[in-house]
Amino acid sequence: MALLVNRVPFLSLPKKSLPSPNKSPQNATRNRRALVARATADGNLSTVLVTGAGGRTGQIVYKKLKERTGQYIARGLVRTEESKEKLGGTDDIFVGDIREPKTIAPAIEGIDALIILTSAVPKMKPGFDPTKGERPEFYFEDGSFPEQVDWIGQKNQIDAAKAVGVKQVVLVGSMGGTDINHPLNSIGNGNILVWKRKAEQYLADSGLPYTIIRAGGLQDKDGGKRELLVGKDDELLETETRTIAYIYIYICVCVCVCVCVCVLTKIWKLKLWPTNHKISTFFDRKWKGTTLFRHEEIIKTNVSGPR
Repeated sequence: MALLVNRVPFLSLPKKSLPSPNKSPQNATRNRRALVARATADGNLSTVLVTGAGGRTGQIVYKKLKERTGQYIARGLVRTEESKEKLGGTDDIFVGDIREPKTIAPAIEGIDALIILTSAVPKMKPGFDPTKGERPEFYFEDGSFPEQVDWIGQKNQIDAAKAVGVKQVVLVGSMGGTDINHPLNSIGNGNILVWKRKAEQYLADSGLPYTIIRAGGLQDKDGGKRELLVGKDDELLETETRTIAYIYIYICVCVCVCVCVCVLTKIWKLKLWPTNHKISTFFDRKWKGTTLFRHEEIIKTNVSGPR
């Protein structure tokens, strides 16, 4: 399940010049020229940056967008050179630290849409023995607490996007933010949902066109047959199904960025469960309208009400 908050639909606009992160000045100039030439030739394509591209969800979103060469010029932002190499080490993968605004500026320059998939990640304390019936304990490394990553880091990305005139920001967060006592807040004493919620509000107040996707528990499952329900706030947390496959975050992101025309300034809750409605051809057609999805034969939509 996921909650979708949409303000303004994204429209493709002409490209600005695209920078290259290559460390060699000669190669950087040559690669930048190549990227600019491609952007000029593909003037109708949308340049989309996926931050957190080294993470589980980020990798899926980046790779899937990159496959859609007829629609997007995909970029990724990762934290380390090692993560860049795992994604192929190409020039459209930028290395930067979201806690340091100057390091992410080259990746954001010239983009049309920003997809924020960065998040603080807790680590399990050593010594956990599941055979003893113990519960694992978690911690956040110094400098990587939710306040620094999910609040300051996301704020830096939003500020950078606003500075260059990004046309759409998609922020992928987490459900449960309406409950200050949610168990996720106790992990590593990080109050992660509190800081995520703060970043969401900052984006909403920024004046930028935005979409917020509040995902439920992410599952490493293949896409398949799903039914989509639409609601608001955290009401679906009280239902039996509280999860969503990683691949569906990509689908929601694509819908938010480029495919459908959504109701403005509305908040929607999305929930997925098995059904007879296939989504394998989700992007085979384009449509317009004022509801989130118009493909009745592909995704069944039950609207419980926008806010």
